[in-house]
Amino acid sequence: MFERALAAGRIGGLRLRNRIVMGSMHLGIEADAPALAAFYAERARGGAGLIVTGGSSVSRVGAGGRNYSFINDAAATLPLRAAASAVHDAGGCIALQLFHAGRYALRSSFGLRPVAPSAIASRFSPDPPRALEEAEILETIRDFADGAARARDLGFDAVEVMASEGYLLNQFLSPLTNRRDDAWGGDAQRRMKLPRAVLRAIRDSAGTDFPVIFRISGADLMPGSSNAQDALSFARALAGDGVDALNVGIGWHESSIPTVQHLVPSGIWVPYAAAIKRAVGMLPVIASNRINSLAAAEDVLAAGSADFISMARPFLADARIVAKAARNESNLVNICIACNQACIDRSLLDEPVSCMVNPRAGRELEFPEGVAAAVPRRFAVVGGGPAGMESARALASLGHRVELFEAAPELGGQFRMARRIPGKRDFGETIRYFTNELARLGVVLRLSCAVTDAGMLRAFDGIVLAAGVLPRRVEIAGSELPHVVSYADVLLRDRAVGERVAIVGAGGIGVDVAHYLSFGEANVDESTRFLYEQGLAAPADGALLVHGRKEVALLRRGSTIGEGIGKTTRWAVVRALRAAGVQTHVNVAYESIVPEGIRVRTAGGTVRTIAVDTIVIAAGQERNDGLLGPIRALKLPFRVAGGAKEANELNAVRAFDEGLRAAYDLARSSDCS
Repeated sequence: MFERALAAGRIGGLRLRNRIVMGSMHLGIEADAPALAAFYAERARGGAGLIVTGGSSVSRVGAGGRNYSFINDAAATLPLRAAASAVHDAGGCIALQLFHAGRYALRSSFGLRPVAPSAIASRFSPDPPRALEEAEILETIRDFADGAARARDLGFDAVEVMASEGYLLNQFLSPLTNRRDDAWGGDAQRRMKLPRAVLRAIRDSAGTDFPVIFRISGADLMPGSSNAQDALSFARALAGDGVDALNVGIGWHESSIPTVQHLVPSGIWVPYAAAIKRAVGMLPVIASNRINSLAAAEDVLAAGSADFISMARPFLADARIVAKAARNESNLVNICIACNQACIDRSLLDEPVSCMVNPRAGRELEFPEGVAAAVPRRFAVVGGGPAGMESARALASLGHRVELFEAAPELGGQFRMARRIPGKRDFGETIRYFTNELARLGVVLRLSCAVTDAGMLRAFDGIVLAAGVLPRRVEIAGSELPHVVSYADVLLRDRAVGERVAIVGAGGIGVDVAHYLSFGEANVDESTRFLYEQGLAAPADGALLVHGRKEVALLRRGSTIGEGIGKTTRWAVVRALRAAGVQTHVNVAYESIVPEGIRVRTAGGTVRTIAVDTIVIAAGQERNDGLLGPIRALKLPFRVAGGAKEANELNAVRAFDEGLRAAYDLARSSDCS
């Protein structure tokens, strides 16, 4: 199983134990040497064939934020040396990514105006850049070269040069952002001059035997930018210049086409890597983006589309993804669900990165594993949603005996509904992981077992209350009418709805329900539909036919649709709703629900009836904390986590995180008692 993914490979003179690369991710902990070393070491022990660090800025003006590492700043390299050493001690290999943000940099980081090939503003950064002078371009080349030499001195096994995703070198390649008419722009050949010069300078400074990977753009997905032939020509040029491998990225941060969100089908971007592979022959090519399992990686490698597979976020979700696959334990892999909320969203804000479904990620020292409790205790966890599942897992991993009580017949809580939303199928994989992992850890699962009397918990040494949330009740006249249902009725109980639906509430849950009801079924597969809807391809017969869509109206008292959804996902989901014909009504007051629909008052004071067959209430949640008082009366140590603690909008990141913290806090307090 996974013969190709687990086969040894080679990039330049560097021999790798398998074909799985942990892709570059800015972590926001780059200045914390112990934390950075612990993070990377755990991934090395977990089986990554090669780890690529988050981008290390070659200059202050090229930083993506204040918390980036700076390879050419001697005072800032201690954490990088520690990371390289820790990975080697764990048996792994590590490459440093050399990074320059160009016009994507922020002036707020260091008070420096961003620089770019031409003075053309982006939609990503609020700060218009200035054009680089000739002398500054030459200095930038030296910065990359010096960074590579320093990386080698610090113990790194290779470097990866960031020339994708709309950063500086990619900006020089694109006619959209490079309007120069000198030696560094004016035609395709001159636009390639800077990145090619960077490669040659790295060779001169770091040595011809030091492996150099270039991360290049398979497609910018930007109107007016480089085309497919430009991408292939650049790949061939780098191959001719002696690059050791090409890692194929996709899209710019400004693109109107989603590339990494849950809406994007798995493996959809592999053909772009395959095209580059065909263009460069024997040169190793790395495929990346939206490949989140060893099974998917194996398929890509078997097809000959690439030589290596880069997975970034999957190593946040499960540091041991490769090692588990090698042991034939893929059923125990915690899959990345492409939610972006604790990783990319935080990264773009220069905040410490973690993972929704694995809140230990980036906090390995704060929440150590592998240290059994001196005195095993017996704990009860009430609730099997995100907070409860993580609490039970953490307590059991610390060596305690755990029983989990869940009123429903399976684990998952709100994830049982989320997995039904278009693009969120992998949320069900989270349920699969916790079900299997808790069984492995010996957790006793008491499903279909509601705790109706706190006395049931009296024999335990401590309790985690993680009973989740209940749908919020609304005070709207007519809400008791038979055509009014809750979001849980629709997503959990398959309650039938009419052809015309109004959804009261347009936060994260309301948006999910709207997406579910308006998506329909198509005459093509998921990938073809995505490409067609994004304008990237068309079905073979030239027509996309969708049937089964409901006519949906989203209603909200406030002004923002999807408030609370992560920065990198909200725009894509809202765009999908608009494309599906979902109508939005914001700043409305609810007058009453009537048999023919719902009466609302607009911001201008006009009262109107929105005619619908079904009204879905998705107005948020309330804490399910009825057991809090009775548990407190038991005089046992306890903690409250997730929705039972605070139900302000659906936030699974907070639920998983609080579940982890509750477990460690309770275990530590018990050890001291």
